[in-house]
Amino acid sequence: MPHEQTLIATEEGDCPAHVFTPENGAGGPAIVFYMDAGGIRSAELAMAQRLANAGFVVLLPDLFYRYGPYEPFDPRAVFQGDVRAILGPLMATTGPMKAAIDTGAFLDYLDGRTDVHGKKVGAVGFCMGGGMAIAAAGKWPERFAAVASFHGGNLATEAADSPHTFVKDVKADVYLAVAEDDPSYPPSMAVQFEQALQDARVDYRSETYSAAHGWMKPDFPVYDEEAAEQGWRQMLGLFHQKLS
Repeated sequence: MPHEQTLIATEEGDCPAHVFTPENGAGGPAIVFYMDAGGIRSAELAMAQRLANAGFVVLLPDLFYRYGPYEPFDPRAVFQGDVRAILGPLMATTGPMKAAIDTGAFLDYLDGRTDVHGKKVGAVGFCMGGGMAIAAAGKWPERFAAVASFHGGNLATEAADSPHTFVKDVKADVYLAVAEDDPSYPPSMAVQFEQALQDARVDYRSETYSAAHGWMKPDFPVYDEEAAEQGWRQMLGLFHQKLS
């Protein structure tokens, strides 16, 4: 089955998750997909299946599981209203450290699947998920071989669990896809975050896209198809190189 649903027991409760496999029925290396703040919805599912069809087993956990059930959001409608009021309560239930800890349970689940090839896994995160993917790679450095962060925000802040504090342990290759003029990742923050990567001698590459924060998401009003396809090429190239 290309698409399955399951519950993964974490330290703080059962996390609903979607699992995608290639449509040809084959397995592959595993990739953990860290969602954006818009939560689980049809666009996220479609992106995860596209990634799976490239030859991977993709795990898409609902990182808002601590909040409880919620109806899928329409990002276009959300952006027309008070984003913080709508998404803030859900976002407050998770964060880089919580996601990194949860990842231990995600890895245990993947280890139990017979269609996952190898122990090394990849991670991809979008918006808030970008920092979570990096934090997970720092928390579980022996497991993650490649990480892609797309328009990741707040990667270097004063918070105790700021993603930049995790990079000292990262052993994965990191690809940073940065949005042009992104308030959640201003140039001063980019300097601080990249300095942390350099100090830790992380093998990374940062690329700035002439697009707005969120450009990869087809249901976002700022979706940029040309830039998104470029992002897909870079992401798949990284994962095929480091995991296949």
